[in-house]
Amino acid sequence: MTLARLALICFPISFASAARADETPWMNLLDGDKLDAFKPIKGGGWYFAESVAMDEKNQRRLVGKKGSGILVNGEKGRAEDLYTKESFGDVELHLEFLIPKGSNSGVKFHGVYEIQIIDSYGTTKELTGDSCGGIYPRADLKPNYHYLDKGIAPKVNACKAPGEWQTLEVIWNSPRFDAKGEKTANAKIVKALLNEKLIHEDQELKTPTGNNWQKKETPTGPLMLQGDHGPVAFRNIKVRSLKNP
Repeated sequence: MTLARLALICFPISFASAARADETPWMNLLDGDKLDAFKPIKGGGWYFAESVAMDEKNQRRLVGKKGSGILVNGEKGRAEDLYTKESFGDVELHLEFLIPKGSNSGVKFHGVYEIQIIDSYGTTKELTGDSCGGIYPRADLKPNYHYLDKGIAPKVNACKAPGEWQTLEVIWNSPRFDAKGEKTANAKIVKALLNEKLIHEDQELKTPTGNNWQKKETPTGPLMLQGDHGPVAFRNIKVRSLKNP
C-alpha cells in the first residue's frame, strides 16, 4: 500500500493528503493580466482587476478596479466562456471565486462535467446538483431547457456569503478507455473541498452534465470557466496534472 493511499484512509478530510506522489508542478492559469492559458474568444468581455467587490448600489453586480491578478467577466457580468488551450486527464485544481447575490457560474472538467458555482448561502432548501459545489444535473434544451435529474448534491452547504472570496479544490480522475475506445471506468471526483469543507469523495460521474450528457466522453479535455450566466470573479487558478495509473 502506498503512502498516498494510506494517507487517504487515515486522514480522509485532508485534501493535501489525497495528492499523489507522481503529481507534476502547479501551472498558474492566470498570469498577471494575460489570458495566454486560454483559447482566444471573439466576444471579449473579461478584464483583469487588482480588486473586486459586490456593488453597494446593486448587490447583484460586481465592481472592480482594473489592474492584474483577478479575472472578472465584464462590467455587466456576462462574457464568453473560457476554455484552456491545454487538455488534461487526471488533474488537481485549485481556484478562488467571488460572486454577488444570486449569481451563477461554474467550472467544467473536459468542458462538459460541471461543478456548480452559485449563490446558495444560507439556503434551507434541499441540496441538489444545482447548489453551490454540486455536480450539475443532466438537462435537455428542448422544448425548453429542463433538468432530467437532480444532479449530485454536495455533502454540505459550504457556500459563503455573496461578496466573499471562496475556495474550490478538486482532485479529478478522467474516464478510462480500452484499446478499442470503449469506456472501462467512469469519470470520478476523487475529492472536492469547498471552503475547506468536504463536498464530494469518490463520486463517479456516469455521463457529462447539463445538456452535454449525451456527448462522447474522452480521456482528456480542457478546463472551462463559465462566464455567461452572471457576474463572477476568479483568482489563483492553478492546476497540476496527475499521471494516470
